[in-house]
Amino acid sequence: MITASICTIGDEILIGQVVDTNSAMISRALGQLGVRVTRMLSIGDDHETIVRTLKEELSAQDIVITTGGLGPTKDDITKAALSALSGSRKLVEHAGQLAIIHRILHSRGLDVLDINRAQALVPDTCEVIENRRGTAPIMVFRLNGSAFPGCPSLYAMPGVPFETEAALPDVLEDIRRHHAFDAIRHRTLMTFGMAESALAKRIASWEDALPQSMHLAYLPNPLTGVRLRLSVYGGDASEAEKMLDQEVDKLHNLLGDSIYSFQDDTLEHAVGEALLRAGKSLSVAESCTGGEIAHLLTTVPGSSAYFLGSVTSYAVSVKEKVLGVPADVIAGKGVVSSEVAAAMAEGVRKLTGSDYALATTGWAGPGGGDPQNPEGTVWVAVTSPGRVRTEKYHFTNDRKRNIERFAASALFLLLNEIRA
Repeated sequence: MITASICTIGDEILIGQVVDTNSAMISRALGQLGVRVTRMLSIGDDHETIVRTLKEELSAQDIVITTGGLGPTKDDITKAALSALSGSRKLVEHAGQLAIIHRILHSRGLDVLDINRAQALVPDTCEVIENRRGTAPIMVFRLNGSAFPGCPSLYAMPGVPFETEAALPDVLEDIRRHHAFDAIRHRTLMTFGMAESALAKRIASWEDALPQSMHLAYLPNPLTGVRLRLSVYGGDASEAEKMLDQEVDKLHNLLGDSIYSFQDDTLEHAVGEALLRAGKSLSVAESCTGGEIAHLLTTVPGSSAYFLGSVTSYAVSVKEKVLGVPADVIAGKGVVSSEVAAAMAEGVRKLTGSDYALATTGWAGPGGGDPQNPEGTVWVAVTSPGRVRTEKYHFTNDRKRNIERFAASALFLLLNEIRA
């Protein structure tokens, strides 16, 4: 099994000024290729630390990929560290990258300064993959000798995420040409409505009986539920796929409708697909979620094919005047109630002419609530012609997390109603 580590370089990562998105992107791509990422590290802008850390990683891995520290300013010291690490005696100018530097800067109306030209200088110990989106080339070191008996490869990539993303296919192709590796097979199932601990208990016997070559990971997220990822490392690819199919079938029998997708997915996307398959439309009336559900639904490309619109009826007067919720229902049952949620859903469904309607009313906190409906309570209603379903949920998080959980629970309820 070919292994790799990913190292981000730069003080800005360590102090939290910049969020590292490169490592996740690179790791996903390596996994699909068949390379197992075993470590992710962040290194500060210190020459000795960079050299020492990379030596340690290269002695333990087949591939090391770095991002960052290749800019034109004095705090970008990765190139110098890599020169020392690889035993380079001089820097040489790479004509292809220099031409790209001229093109990029001239397109921005900027002069090419000496500090920019210097980015085309690379250690004489490396190969170059041109960076077509930026000024710093990707440097590739094929390391060997007594210090690196495993003959690992080191790829130094830029830290700017869109440059890293654009150059990644070329890096993967280079890895593919220079390494022979076993396949890694992943299968993802999306679940909702069960806490991670309860889910683990439900499938404990199944998990204990998994083949030795198969690994299960739990990846919880309040907006999407608990993602279950099954992985098989190495072995025959067709046999691995057969094993995964068998275990997924067993999981489906155990979890039933708690599984809402058999791929890496979101609730809003699954709802959209279900509506498209059914040929139905949707509208939303929100109170405590404040437009969160409409926002999630419209992040899905093509959602205009089924999502008609929404009303954020935060005030009681909007519930009554726009959605037509009877005042006596609000007075008698309370604004946070099954009856008001149902009336809100029916009101927006009639207003827009949609097939389905979804509504939320609750207390996101802090503050609000009563003994029957304490802070963190939401009533959700789903209506369609001749059918009304309401459910009550309660969470004990901060306001933002409560709203996220309200929205996710509402979408899951809606999804089950559409599929039913």
